[in-house]
Amino acid sequence: MTLTSDDRAEMLERIRTTLSAGPLGRLGLWVVDNGRRTAVLWMFVVIGLGLFAPQVESSLSGAGWQDDGSESVAARKLAQEHFGGNASSALQVVVTGDSVLTGRGAQVIARATQILAADPRVSDVVAPTPGATVSRDVRTAVLLGGARGDTNEMVAAASDLKGPLTALSGHGVQVEVTGASALWSDFNESNLKAMLTSELLSWPVTMAILVLAFGTLVAAGLPLLLTLAGLVASAGSLVLITHVVPVSIWAMNFAMMFALALGIDYALFLVVRFRAARQELDVRPAVAATMDTAGKAILLSGATVLVSLSAVMLVPSPAFRSAAGGIMLAVVFVLGATLTLLPLVLAKLDRRLDRLALPWSQHQRATSPRFAAWAERLANRPALYGGAALAVLALLAAPVVGLRTSMPSIAVLPHDATARVGYDQVQAAFGPGAPAALQVVVPGDQVAAATRVLRSEDGIAMAFPAQPADDGSGFALIQAMPTSGPTSAALSATVDRLRADLPPGALVGGAAVENLDLAAELDAATPVVIAVVLALGFLLLVFALQAPLIALLGTLTSLLSVGAAFGIARLVFQEGWGSGLLGFDAQGFLDAWAPVFFFAMIFAIAMDYTAFLLASAKEHYERTGDPREAMVAALAHSGRVVFAAGAVMVAVFFTFALSGPLPPKEMGIVLGVAVLVDAFLVRLVLLPVLLRLTGRAAWWAPSWLRRVLPEIRFSHG
Repeated sequence: MTLTSDDRAEMLERIRTTLSAGPLGRLGLWVVDNGRRTAVLWMFVVIGLGLFAPQVESSLSGAGWQDDGSESVAARKLAQEHFGGNASSALQVVVTGDSVLTGRGAQVIARATQILAADPRVSDVVAPTPGATVSRDVRTAVLLGGARGDTNEMVAAASDLKGPLTALSGHGVQVEVTGASALWSDFNESNLKAMLTSELLSWPVTMAILVLAFGTLVAAGLPLLLTLAGLVASAGSLVLITHVVPVSIWAMNFAMMFALALGIDYALFLVVRFRAARQELDVRPAVAATMDTAGKAILLSGATVLVSLSAVMLVPSPAFRSAAGGIMLAVVFVLGATLTLLPLVLAKLDRRLDRLALPWSQHQRATSPRFAAWAERLANRPALYGGAALAVLALLAAPVVGLRTSMPSIAVLPHDATARVGYDQVQAAFGPGAPAALQVVVPGDQVAAATRVLRSEDGIAMAFPAQPADDGSGFALIQAMPTSGPTSAALSATVDRLRADLPPGALVGGAAVENLDLAAELDAATPVVIAVVLALGFLLLVFALQAPLIALLGTLTSLLSVGAAFGIARLVFQEGWGSGLLGFDAQGFLDAWAPVFFFAMIFAIAMDYTAFLLASAKEHYERTGDPREAMVAALAHSGRVVFAAGAVMVAVFFTFALSGPLPPKEMGIVLGVAVLVDAFLVRLVLLPVLLRLTGRAAWWAPSWLRRVLPEIRFSHG
């Protein structure tokens, strides 16, 4: 075969382009040159994993909010194993009426007993006992369905059985299912509805912002490609993982949000850079230049997100670990699609990206004149704008000083949820401490001593006779009713005193105590997680930017966003500001899992924007050597992307504050405020100001550090 001069010229050009490209640029060129292979691979991934995706809601677990190493979890396991499933995860069926032990009430209890006994996940069914689980006026009785399955199976059992059980209501008798398993069942159902409603509310706003940001309808649809690929692949993967370990339903909930948010961020950054490069270069060189600049920043961003979320794995709670793992899985798939599938789509669409352009679109501009002008303003008066931003951030963060946390109360459920109705009925019939019943498992020879301690404790209203294990294990179970409710500080003090005074070998458990133990573990783990996240984020930025000072400032400024978000969260959820507008009952505290989990998520998002801005600044500093010009050019090139991505995230997160139970509202407000503050105050004002004020020192690194680290450049060519 004889090559023509044009063929030889094209081949030489392809070789030069490949040789001048960096690792990510060569990846982009390989993807373009092997488009069919890349497309087929992604088809196999999406279709193969997508076959399992429809099972995600039914496969993921509804429980797991516990401290695996706690005394209360150990007590629950012993109660389940040796006492007919009479554990904290047992089903509680509340029957109310004029006289629940006779007539229609007795018939309903008998039928409810049959329904419970027929389910293989239910162990012993304990009939209502006068003096214990029958109220003095005989108008309320509690039927207990022992837990044979684990906590996730019992949540599923509550979901399956509450329909048939509540259907027994009528003719003056009411039946409700309550207890920890029913609570999580109701909460997961309400949360799923809220997530779906929020998605429906957020999509129109998201699409409008994307169209405005991209300027064309074709380009605006690209983030949907990444989001769809990432969501389908991660959902299918989560289903497969459930065959090895339980995965919390929250893993998919959070993964949906992050897949959408990051898919939009990454698509914006890559598409904007490709369109700018395409003005001066042919398709292949434009892809290589895009991947070597924007692609490198996206890889840094994805790495910081993964590093931040990995620290949550330090919390010994299945729900926390699987939720963080689910988000990380979605990030990996979205990142993979961004760095492989999106370059191929960009090369194939090429000029057709600008089809269906808006009349006022300025998509031919490589930089934003508005953000260039804003950068010049910041550069000319850095102290003024930096001081104003700091003052606003300090004002927003001030309320965080009085923030209180506790595990969620029954108030997280809608008023008509069966678990909440049953809870209120139990509390009205048996006293405020009835829903917080304690289970004390003791060796048989310590029953008398443990009973004396319980009956002498001021925080215990009633201690029931010990129940010996009928399997010969030698254990005994003492159930006690405290004087205070599940979320009161008095209950925590009572449990602390009991654990100090009870004989060695006694284990104090119960659903409320499990919450207390998890809250204590979270309080202990939060400083560790924060320290690890900050350290890993700083080290990653130092590795990528090779500039310790700006890496430190970029990391620490994220704390300002966190402080502002939790300051607002205290006013809204602890003090009740706006509770009527948002439709929730203030608990007087923020849920205990929020600080550690939301900190990791906020930090991940903040470092996402930090990576974009600093990578762009480093790119221009490498080209010009002028720190002022680098700051101005970074805002001119990436400011529009940060602004648009932040606007989309705020829209997505704030929709969660409009529907559903309390935790999604907390998530929406905390993350929405964090993104609002971080994108528009920290990354578009404060961090550029710090770049301006530190000048060349921002990019200085000691010689020993440069010798240790590999050279990483963000400029192309």
